Amino acid sequence: MRGELIIGNWKLNGNLEFNELFMMNLNRGLKGWTNDNRKIVICPPAIYLHQCNSLLTDAHILLGGQDLSTEVSGAYTGEISGQMLKDFGCRYVLVGHSERRLHHFESNQVVAQKTLAAIQAGLTPVVCIGETQAQQSEGQTVEVLKEQLSDIFQVLSHEDCLKIVIAYEPIWAIGTGITATPEQVQSTHAKIREEISILHPTLSMQVKILYGGSVRVSNARELISLADVDGLLVGGTSLVVEDFLQICQIS
Repeated sequence: MRGELIIGNWKLNGNLEFNELFMMNLNRGLKGWTNDNRKIVICPPAIYLHQCNSLLTDAHILLGGQDLSTEVSGAYTGEISGQMLKDFGCRYVLVGHSERRLHHFESNQVVAQKTLAAIQAGLTPVVCIGETQAQQSEGQTVEVLKEQLSDIFQVLSHEDCLKIVIAYEPIWAIGTGITATPEQVQSTHAKIREEISILHPTLSMQVKILYGGSVRVSNARELISLADVDGLLVGGTSLVVEDFLQICQIS
């Protein structure tokens, strides 16, 4: 079994008071809950990682970074290395989120190098891929995802390919309230797995593929029940602890 991941991406949100209250309620809400097949990851802004790590009391909850540098150290003002994230308790890190690709002009090649940097630091990279509304409308979804995946798998060894998680986030569904239908999600995830099998024939059934894009309490159960969906990458809803808890505990 591939196991499941529920990841909460806080993006540019949170403060000391919010973080403390959120983590307290999350710990309390998960107390006594058991699901050895599912892990929960919280990705707060990097400056709050130490605080959130100190507040963790439930073994189900892990920390993740929202981004990392391609570099280990040096004259790179404002950058954060994978090892720094690990020092603050991170086990996972988001790589290539569409907002990084759009606002920081991260190319497929840069995303591939960040994926490699994460693995070399001992982190599990959650590699985000997805197409725009225009690309979807023009029938380019599979081609876009194929290009994004190809650059990543080209820089990784066969062994390292087993250490990544893929997160499919159709860009047209992020923060818009529009969610791909279950049929669209399953079809696209199956195609992603098919592309992985072309790049690495023995890996396609072993790599986790998450879905993200306006995930809410109302659609989470149906999404995570799909055959090729191994978890969810949750954005805005992950900031509402009551809703996030419901998603985490869906059976």
